[in-house]
Amino acid sequence: MRWLLPEHVEDVLPAEAARIEALRRAILDLFASWGYELVMPPLLEYLDSLLTGTGHDLDLRTFKLVDQLSGKMMGVRADITPQVARIDAHLLNRNAVTRLCYCGSVLHARPATLSATREPIQIGAEIYGHAGVQSDLEVQRLLARALEVAGVRGARIDIGHVAVFRSLVRAARIDPAAEGELFEALQRKDLPVLRALTRKLDAKTRAALLLLPELYGGAEVLDVAERRLPKLPALQKALATLRALSRDCAIPAGFDLAELRGYHYHSGVVFDAYCDGASGPVVIARGGRYDEVGRAFGRPRPATGFAIYLRELAGTASLKPWRVKKAARR
Repeated sequence: MRWLLPEHVEDVLPAEAARIEALRRAILDLFASWGYELVMPPLLEYLDSLLTGTGHDLDLRTFKLVDQLSGKMMGVRADITPQVARIDAHLLNRNAVTRLCYCGSVLHARPATLSATREPIQIGAEIYGHAGVQSDLEVQRLLARALEVAGVRGARIDIGHVAVFRSLVRAARIDPAAEGELFEALQRKDLPVLRALTRKLDAKTRAALLLLPELYGGAEVLDVAERRLPKLPALQKALATLRALSRDCAIPAGFDLAELRGYHYHSGVVFDAYCDGASGPVVIARGGRYDEVGRAFGRPRPATGFAIYLRELAGTASLKPWRVKKAARR
């Protein structure tokens, strides 16, 4: 039938549209009250710019097409964060700390899960120019406040740090191909494959890599990590950052030291926020530190932030549209 939409692409009907729009307005007002300036990147960019600094993480998720005016390859954005990093690096060109926010649709060539939409709506906030844990704490507190405004109950956050794994493989001088295999095994938490891949490594590195999938839970996993992982400077710094987050995080937090989402993109803390949905836990936001993206644009800038998935949030938030507006004004 001619009026059918592509798979995982849907219309938004009035009731859901009203919830999404109310949340969008309330959360952007919240961001503004915290000093975050709104930017609106384009839906399309040349592919070499759009994928700069993201490694391979966004390549397979990006729709590609040929620009009829220039003949160059273009892409439909699959994530807004790299675009905001480009704006900070090249258009604003500030030396001071900069806080930016945004809201818009992105398009995925493949759905993230079997039930996910290929056209998520992202609303997010980013801090540029501050490398300390204070900015990591600020974005997590801002996320907590946004979820509170939305009326989300039972929100929780899982936190990891890519430097834990990265410092181990670099100290052991593991080649990129083997690092990629180890990364895939850890992502799947595939212990038999991980044991096979680490068989020829030195005993200390092998023990540390095999321990990572077990380091999941509350703040107690940081105690285990400090006792049993090698005393590498980068690893110790990562654990100190996670310890600071465990003390001051505004959302109930768990830790997963084998979490490597966005490994080629993120440079430090990574986190996922969840809440309870009709059929189980729902990921409603993701974020972390990505200091190397600014370097890829030719202007190194520390960066950290998060993106909320607005459609998922609207499906789980308990507040009615008028109550969202009232909550945002408190």
